[in-house]
Amino acid sequence: MKKIFVLTGETSGDKLASKAINELQNLNPEIEYLSVGGEYLNSIKIKSIYDLKEITYLGFTNVIFNLFKIRKKINKTVEEIIKFNPNILFSVDSPDFTLRVAKKVKQKNPNIKTIHFVAPKVYVWRENRVKKLKSYLDHILLLFPFEKKYFDNENMPYTYVGHPLLDSNFNNSEDLTNKNIEKKNIISIFPGSRLSEINTLMPIINEFIKLVQKKYINFSYVFHATKEFESLIKDSLSGSLIKNCEVISEENAKQSVLSRTAFAIAKSGTISLEICKAGVPSIIIYKMNFINFFIIKMLVKIRYANIFNIIANEEVIPELLQSQCNPNKIYEVFKSFIENPELQLIQKKKYNEILKQIKVPTPANKKIAMILNHQL
Repeated sequence: MKKIFVLTGETSGDKLASKAINELQNLNPEIEYLSVGGEYLNSIKIKSIYDLKEITYLGFTNVIFNLFKIRKKINKTVEEIIKFNPNILFSVDSPDFTLRVAKKVKQKNPNIKTIHFVAPKVYVWRENRVKKLKSYLDHILLLFPFEKKYFDNENMPYTYVGHPLLDSNFNNSEDLTNKNIEKKNIISIFPGSRLSEINTLMPIINEFIKLVQKKYINFSYVFHATKEFESLIKDSLSGSLIKNCEVISEENAKQSVLSRTAFAIAKSGTISLEICKAGVPSIIIYKMNFINFFIIKMLVKIRYANIFNIIANEEVIPELLQSQCNPNKIYEVFKSFIENPELQLIQKKKYNEILKQIKVPTPANKKIAMILNHQL
């Protein structure tokens, strides 16, 4: 029996991997799997060698402080992969963890094919990294068309598959949320999928909601959470004494709510693609500790954090980062959108223009499944 080891490093990668592997299970049920995964891979019966939470670290300083633990976990993961002896190591996102593992696996057993999904952001920094990737990755799968040139330059094997979040359509038929949430008055909030993000952003978001509630009484607030942090977000809301709030973690409920959302406030990340696909006006917020931000500022060579803004080369979605990520500034930008519908229309139009650029004819997950099956 052919074998695949699925390697992820955080919730977003776990979700991406699960969709592709689910397609592969349908295409070829005769494959054995093992993984480093979380709730999404677990939902399709893919066993993980340990809990994904054990390796979800955020930021350069946290990596430094946990260097010994991370190195130990990398070595343990490599050991388990070698023992499993898969035909393919399929690594997904989280390059600082997954690619370190892939490199060591390739050194120990060159016969294991290494296929990585979601190319490291070489367009943000470290273009010369492609040469190193080529030495231990057999194939890389790209999300966006503009990434191709970086891998063409090094003649590295790749396939542009597109973004899986563009594969599915939203299902509006089932409302799994609280009955008192009305259709046009939902503010969807995405506070992150990592503990440090939630701890940093929730106090800011809570104060922002208090400012909104002083002027706008008809909004309801739905927090989109992972199952892991649903209780933490509920506790934060309970402590803030904010009303008209709901916390959801079930995927169908999230899609249903997003399709009926008036406005979204999201942590910077891939979630913005889902928001844009749903045609929801939005802003991006993010804040990290000063040392991390300083290091990134020194290394990054692009103007924007959000992928839509990078593709458009303009701030289609307002980015409120660091000092601008505060309750007053978020409220000010939110108010400008709510009171100026033409701003919402302009943003939605630009969403559509960008989505047309990155849409592919064959669904990404189906394409990934076909590539993996072919490489076995």
